[in-house]
Amino acid sequence: MNYVKTLLDLYRLKRQAKLDAKRMRVLQEKKLRTMLHYAWENSAYYKRTFEAAGITEEQLDDLPLSCFPTIDKKVFLEHFDELVVPQDLCLRELREFDAVVSADRKPYKGKYHVVHSSGSTGKPGYFVYDEAAWNSMLLGMIRAALWNMSMPRILSLLAKRPRIVYIAATNGRYGGAMAVGDGIDGVGAKQMYLDIKTPLNEWIRQIKAFQPNIIIGYPSAIKILAELVEKGNVEVNAVRVISCGEPLGASLRNYLEKSFRAEVVNFYGASESLTLGVEMNAEDGMLLFDDMNLIEVESGVMYLTCLYNFAQPLIRYRISDSLVLKAAEEGSPYPFTRAVGLLGRNEDILWFEDGSGNKEFLHPLAIEGFCMEGLLDYQFRQAGKDAFEMYAEISGSVSKEAIRTEMLEQMRQILLEKNLEYVQFYVVFVDEILPDPRTGKKPLILQKGETWQDEKSVIAG
Repeated sequence: MNYVKTLLDLYRLKRQAKLDAKRMRVLQEKKLRTMLHYAWENSAYYKRTFEAAGITEEQLDDLPLSCFPTIDKKVFLEHFDELVVPQDLCLRELREFDAVVSADRKPYKGKYHVVHSSGSTGKPGYFVYDEAAWNSMLLGMIRAALWNMSMPRILSLLAKRPRIVYIAATNGRYGGAMAVGDGIDGVGAKQMYLDIKTPLNEWIRQIKAFQPNIIIGYPSAIKILAELVEKGNVEVNAVRVISCGEPLGASLRNYLEKSFRAEVVNFYGASESLTLGVEMNAEDGMLLFDDMNLIEVESGVMYLTCLYNFAQPLIRYRISDSLVLKAAEEGSPYPFTRAVGLLGRNEDILWFEDGSGNKEFLHPLAIEGFCMEGLLDYQFRQAGKDAFEMYAEISGSVSKEAIRTEMLEQMRQILLEKNLEYVQFYVVFVDEILPDPRTGKKPLILQKGETWQDEKSVIAG
């Protein structure tokens, strides 16, 4: 991203957020109709499914979006090659690329930014952004990160070359890691990645050396940094804290605001569209970027239509997040739809303690890329201060011994990187891992007291 062009485009995008609600709806509708026509003309999948639903080309300008067919991740992966527009993209080659090329921020084939979903099982889904879509997304992300800041204040901040630390899972093709890195480059700031698999003593050493003044990352990871500040292990003079990747509860927001004495921005994104919304305080709720996406909720189900990614159109794509929508209120300073309720996932952290009282954590997203052929699903449960269990659901066509060996090998390496060699872990084969009936989601970390009643096949690590 060119620095001067980035600032000019950011200025234009910030002005868009000052439209009134009526003009925002007109802008969103115009972008929606452009996307529907583009998908009809360029995506074999969408033209076929629209026609199968009885939709004609003439109706693309007027038919309510609710009349168009929906799509979920399973269908998306099954029809990936006919859904994407560029002819040089196919799922098989993307999987091969992901398997053999180490994750970095270099575009695939020099022009595509590939993000894989962080789903806990099976083969990941791939979401592709061309340069135009990627740059649009980055501008939306920068707008959110610097929300409620005037352009003069932004220019003053950037002139000092802020030092930004990103604390999250950073060693995969996660959209957050790649987008944050490119966005920081775009505004000319200094950056440091702090992976959640890094031991705490390294956190302390690196934070002291880098002295960040802007913090971005998972709220559960930022909380750990706040606790280090509270204990006097490190000193951080932050001007802004940006939470992303997980839901941010009101109590944790208050704790982070007090710990860092700085504004906390709650950023909302997903692999399917990395820029969805922003929240500055829990009372007002999350502002959804209607100028970049169109989000629907029907019978408690959320559907996303991305309005800026023409390389891989996503129209009425089902998202597993749960939320309630509220239209922009009269007199509101922003023209955006508001979302209230749960946004995204909120996993616990596994904390361990050695015989000398030293504590270390294992973040669930550090192990969420854990996947192999035949492993259908898995969960974790802490069994003690130095032990945890892994529940595994496998297909009937694979060997338990093969799965066991691979799981133990991968987990030993993860624990070694975190200085958690003393932790005992066990593989427990179960018939099926079911979703939480309260949320409809499968938690990666089972809560205390929860366990499986199935007959166990236990393998000690």
